[in-house]
Amino acid sequence: MSNPPLKAAIIPVTPLQQNCTLLWCTETMKGAFVDPGGDLDRLKAAAAQAGVTIEKILLTHGHIDHCGQAGILAEELGVPIEGPHEEDLFWIARLQEDGQRYGINGKPFESDRYLVDGDTVTVGKLTFDVRHCPGHTPGHVVFHHPESKLAIVGDVLFQGSIGRTDFPRGNHQNLLDSITQRLWPMGDDTHFVPGHGPMSTFGHERATNPFVADRVLARA
Repeated sequence: MSNPPLKAAIIPVTPLQQNCTLLWCTETMKGAFVDPGGDLDRLKAAAAQAGVTIEKILLTHGHIDHCGQAGILAEELGVPIEGPHEEDLFWIARLQEDGQRYGINGKPFESDRYLVDGDTVTVGKLTFDVRHCPGHTPGHVVFHHPESKLAIVGDVLFQGSIGRTDFPRGNHQNLLDSITQRLWPMGDDTHFVPGHGPMSTFGHERATNPFVADRVLARA
């Protein structure tokens, strides 16, 4: 098989075992970290081991385990931050106090580019579609690379579960709508990296997920 255009490695970080994704374009070996919440030495070592030059940081949403140290890493590497949607600014503003609660050194930051539904972001020669998927947080976004049938969905959807909606400005119906209207159209054969836990496919979740399987929602 020829070299795939996109490669990805999942590196769990922080005491909350959040899935940071190291993505890279195999043609240029330029890459990005998605949701580098902490354990920065481990992340930098993973990029170095893969031979990847980090050119930006991408963020799905403003929670501490996903972006608590994104600003610190961006400063160290001299790279921009793209994401999340600006509706999550209130989460980013409280990263320091949330970090104290979870034992993470959180630091508020200013994103270089807030994203909206329909935007695209690039990594090397790769282009990812951005979908705004509120519910878990109001400014949550998802990154989708159609050619690779891969989506990075943060805390919208998990294998066998869905994101919590009991946080400030969470909304259960918005989350269900984001999943069924924004994720499912990406295709049953699309693999996704969740914010925590193992990967899955949208088709598997439509068949088995106790919260959003087709048969469950049909009864709702």
